[in-house]
Amino acid sequence: MMTALAHRFASGVEGVPFAVASANPQSFQSVLGDGLACLAQTPVTLQGLLFPQAAPAPCVLVVPGSVGVARSHLAHAETLHREGYVTAVLDPFGGRAVASTVANQTQYTFAASALDVCRALAVLAERPEVQGNALGVQGHSRGGSAVLQAAVTRFREAAEGPELAGVYAVYPWCGHQFLNPNVGETRVRGIIGDADEWCSAQQMQGYLNAMRLSGGVVSWCVVPGAHHSFDREEPVALEPLAAVAPAAPTAYLTDEGVFIAPTAERPDATLTERDLMVAAMKAGYGRKGAHLGARSAEEPARFRADMLAFWRDALPLVV
Repeated sequence: MMTALAHRFASGVEGVPFAVASANPQSFQSVLGDGLACLAQTPVTLQGLLFPQAAPAPCVLVVPGSVGVARSHLAHAETLHREGYVTAVLDPFGGRAVASTVANQTQYTFAASALDVCRALAVLAERPEVQGNALGVQGHSRGGSAVLQAAVTRFREAAEGPELAGVYAVYPWCGHQFLNPNVGETRVRGIIGDADEWCSAQQMQGYLNAMRLSGGVVSWCVVPGAHHSFDREEPVALEPLAAVAPAAPTAYLTDEGVFIAPTAERPDATLTERDLMVAAMKAGYGRKGAHLGARSAEEPARFRADMLAFWRDALPLVV
């Protein structure tokens, strides 16, 4: 059963619900090969909240990670709203009857997560509250992976997502990477801590640099000593249920969305995301338990400053 989203900012602005027609594709190749046919084959309806301004303005969509929509995601949307942006928050879980993917990331695919982003942005592009086609998206953890894949021009166009001014990936998991990750005119930035036990800072750097070498305006920041979710106003703590494998090698994706396993040289159209995750566990890369949170109030403050600086540059407000 879908739980209704509801939230009101301290300013009194209340979130306006919106629906997103998405799907559960089994692979990137199904989206790249068949486009939006999956919307009829494996349909899901997701919920979001839109926080308008007094007049139309550029919009930033916030996409959560493995715990679903948390206080921190709503807080970031509120910070950006105070800056003058229309903001929106997407719930990728409720429509799938998923509570969390912390202990099991295979409940639906990363391809589905990227599709969710494109479909939500397509909905927002048509909203009267959003100024023109001025759109950006910010994703955290699994959501960070989703927004990076949605930035790749070939995937975004197959998923019929609108052009984006900016993509801000927050401690993204980058275990799946397109060999040709062209992002066109979209500005991309990633941020992660070098003590992250969930996602690899080196993997993120590699993917973003590949985007840069493909012609993109791309930057990244690795925060010394910071853990996963260092943007939260919560102390570092162990999440014992977390199933992580940050040191597992990268699986690459062809232009058609077919995986090349880390131990193979050629694409294998039968290879699934679950196959790759099981192989990583069998190879000894997986473990249970990982830390998350901030070591001090300085880390969330540093994050907010970086977030605002990126969006001011990538998606400027017209006064």
